[in-house]
Amino acid sequence: MIYFQSLNKNDLADLLLPLGRVKEERDLRDLPEGDERNSLLKKIEQKKIKQAMMRAKQIYHWVYQRYVTDWDQMTDLAKEIREWMKANVTIYRLNETYAKQSLDGTFKFLWQLHDQKTIESVIIPAALREKIGDEVVATLEDGKRYSGIETEKAGLDNDLNEDSWARLTACISSQVGCAMACKFCLTGVQGLDRSLEAHEIVTQVLELRMRAPITNIVFMGMGEPLHNVKNIIKACQIMLDEDGMNFSKRKVTVSTSGLVPGIEELYKHTDVSLAISLNSSTDEQRSQIMPVNKKWPIAELLDACRKVPLGTHRRITFEYVMLKDFNDTIEDAHRVARLLKGIPSKVNLIPFNEHSGADFKRPTDKTVLDFQRILLKQGYTTTVRVSRGRDILAACGQLRSLFGTARGTEKHRDFQPVNE
Repeated sequence: MIYFQSLNKNDLADLLLPLGRVKEERDLRDLPEGDERNSLLKKIEQKKIKQAMMRAKQIYHWVYQRYVTDWDQMTDLAKEIREWMKANVTIYRLNETYAKQSLDGTFKFLWQLHDQKTIESVIIPAALREKIGDEVVATLEDGKRYSGIETEKAGLDNDLNEDSWARLTACISSQVGCAMACKFCLTGVQGLDRSLEAHEIVTQVLELRMRAPITNIVFMGMGEPLHNVKNIIKACQIMLDEDGMNFSKRKVTVSTSGLVPGIEELYKHTDVSLAISLNSSTDEQRSQIMPVNKKWPIAELLDACRKVPLGTHRRITFEYVMLKDFNDTIEDAHRVARLLKGIPSKVNLIPFNEHSGADFKRPTDKTVLDFQRILLKQGYTTTVRVSRGRDILAACGQLRSLFGTARGTEKHRDFQPVNE
């Protein structure tokens, strides 16, 4: 069985090509071998290719833009095409096992895969369009929690389909677990179970889009995306396809802990945005919390970043998880500024999201702001990430497979059962 979401548009057209029928085929019967017959055969082939691509576009529109997952409802397709697709191609669906909303509006979903393994993905709402008084808007822009009570007072609710949200970001997973073993990340506790196939990656976005008008995608959920680069590339092609999900390349961001060959491979085939988990200002420091640094140290990683073919006005985002009394000093900030010199970049500071069993603590707000101030003075656009969904373990570094596949969870008891 072929999963539809594993097919880019050209793959789908190739599948449909043998099903094509054009009227010129009737004229072949009486034509002898020769130039005229060969010319007609070429014309027939070109027409069938065009026809197959048109049908592929039609089906892409039905699934990715109209969210129709029943072949029989695709009424502008010939019946024989629909019957063939039903017999040979499955539109994959994920089983929603768990869904919970945070006080700040963030939604976390636990999905069960066909082999009973589980992954998590998150919808992160941000930036209200409507101005509901200066005080509330300022609270949102400052990144402080917009609680359910505040929402109710403003006359709104946290429905993700409300037009009030200017941006809805889907944070999706690329693997069941993760092999990178970063010391500050809860996903790494369970190790790597397996990589996701392209259809499992794409379907996360499709399922979330069926629930909310997603505007942005970040590969920042479970797993190291570039440890699964082949399937990430295929998924990105589908997400960027104008007949498919039709996301802008600026709205799809792949985050990596620093797999240098994966960065090079990614940009041979697609042109999405890139985020690098830097998290340290020296190799000694980074190797303590990110084992990947022992294979691809900072200098080699940044050299690969300098070679990324960035377009006009595009930058690489460098993510920096701030760990109290470890990598949050003024000296660290100055070293980061020197490291990034010459790279079109912006820095996203991420105060550590604590969880039970963690070896690190969150730095003070003053420490974070002092760090940010230094980078700003050095000319770097520097933001402090608002950690959305911390109360439901949906924030950066907090995702994992809660049921069936997680290992090492005896240190991490802060999860809630499906039936709660």
